[in-house]
Amino acid sequence: MHTKKCKESIKKTNENGEKTRLSTFPHEVLERILGFVKSHKDRSSVSLVCKDWYSAERWSRTHVFIGNCYSVSPEILIRRFPKIRSVTMKGKPRFSDFNLVPENWGADIHYWLLHFASAYPFLEELRLKRMTVTDESLEFLARSFPNFKALSLVSCDGFSTDGLARIASHCRNLIELDIQENGIDDRGGSWLSYFPENFTSLETLNFANVSKEVKFDSLERLVARCKSLKVLKVNKNVTLEQLQRLLVKAPQLMELGTGSFLQELTNPQFAELENAFNNCKNLHTLSGLWEVTSPCLPALYPACTNLTFLNLSYAALQSTELGKLLPRCPNLRRLWVLDTVEDKGLEAVASSCHLLEELRVFPENYDFDIADGGGVTEAGFVSISQGCRNLRYILYFCRRMTNAAVETVVRNCPDFTHFRLCIMIPHQRDYMTNEPMDDAFGAVVKTCNKLQRLAVSGLLTDRTFEYIGKYAKNLETLSVAFAGSTDQGMQYVLEGCPKLRKLEIRDCPFGNAALLSGLERYESMRSLWMSSCQVTMNGCRLLAMEMPRLNVEVIKEDEGDASDAEKVYVYRSVAGPRRDAPHFVMTL
Repeated sequence: MHTKKCKESIKKTNENGEKTRLSTFPHEVLERILGFVKSHKDRSSVSLVCKDWYSAERWSRTHVFIGNCYSVSPEILIRRFPKIRSVTMKGKPRFSDFNLVPENWGADIHYWLLHFASAYPFLEELRLKRMTVTDESLEFLARSFPNFKALSLVSCDGFSTDGLARIASHCRNLIELDIQENGIDDRGGSWLSYFPENFTSLETLNFANVSKEVKFDSLERLVARCKSLKVLKVNKNVTLEQLQRLLVKAPQLMELGTGSFLQELTNPQFAELENAFNNCKNLHTLSGLWEVTSPCLPALYPACTNLTFLNLSYAALQSTELGKLLPRCPNLRRLWVLDTVEDKGLEAVASSCHLLEELRVFPENYDFDIADGGGVTEAGFVSISQGCRNLRYILYFCRRMTNAAVETVVRNCPDFTHFRLCIMIPHQRDYMTNEPMDDAFGAVVKTCNKLQRLAVSGLLTDRTFEYIGKYAKNLETLSVAFAGSTDQGMQYVLEGCPKLRKLEIRDCPFGNAALLSGLERYESMRSLWMSSCQVTMNGCRLLAMEMPRLNVEVIKEDEGDASDAEKVYVYRSVAGPRRDAPHFVMTL
């Protein structure tokens, strides 16, 4: 819903052809109507129509998404939206996933929780990504919100299984506990036993990344009594025999993350596991599959027919194994694999998964040498595009690539919205022609006019960025590493991509002129990250002076050249400079 259409909707034409305002909706009716508008973008547009709609949107809003925890303060949020029950919040920059953001950088949730406890006592859902969450915060959360129902922590740090035990003890209405890819201090597997014996409300339980063995008896009893459980993702310490017992207790599961498949099963045990999978008629997502061995894999076959998402990113499958599994997955829309499947495995994907919309190929080893062989190449990439014409999302880690291959891929699949090609070795050329990879990414942005996210790699000159600025008019997120020739490359992007919201740059020859070319753009963007570039402290100070409403932060971890800005994080904020910056973060 756009603001212009909203404004037109509250006017009518009288007999003389003049525009007049409709009589105002009763406030209660308008609030009820706006309750059906779920998109935060649409709700923001609604709030701009007039004062009445602003007020109605304010009082009817129950969920808020905060893409950067420092872009607003809890005090401002509470004044703006007094009835929030669900909060989704992101903290550290995405490059924290690559260890480029130091420990103790910030993004602690506790300050927010203190304010939520007084303003939002009926808070029901909290979904955090890349935030610091301590056991103290989890206990405070568990004790402060009596109707709390859903906790999701993705790539968070600072807490232990003791904090999870506090959630289990005190959140009697909990529906969702989703713990993904977090740095958890695992202090033993007894935390599941803290769920009360009369607790039955859980619908989602994900502890796949908890490292130690849990008390299986507690897990089994919990699964048995939660009859509405739809999502269960266990860690790799759960054996196949235990998994079979869980499936018998919860045949209604829709998403399953298995434990280790590295076991030897007797014939009766295999038959029981196969039968358990066969009884899971509603299963559409399967993940986990730690350390799969060929003899165990056929036990999964009965559950494959209805699968739409298969996550094999922890399973080092070979092409032969994948080739036997995929023909049994005719409805697959999303597939994640390791590059151990090689090009032959991707050929099996192309021949079996014609409805596929998303493919992610991760490297088993991020440091492998191209001379070692293995992995996937441009041949597998082209095969995928020939057999899976509905692809919208690709993440492809490879050891070599050619311009011609990428041009073929986007010609076969022109509807990409997310295109992330990661050639593992920096500054890698087209290995066939020895040319830069400019034409490859030029073809991507020229052909894929729906493109929203792009990650580039390989040897790239400013031509690539000229193409991006000229053609990528719907691009929202751009990630760049080891690329570019001069400041002009970054300038092309900032001047030419009107919808750009996140720009992430590392190890590129972009300096002050590139940084300052975005003065007219940064307030409309969510953030800019630059590290190991040629930006100086003076350039950052000039940006801060010209744009006082931006937070310009420089991270300096060592005592190198005082004039260098090692890591720069720029973001818009209505809250001003943050108050918890550590000593190595300078706010200009």
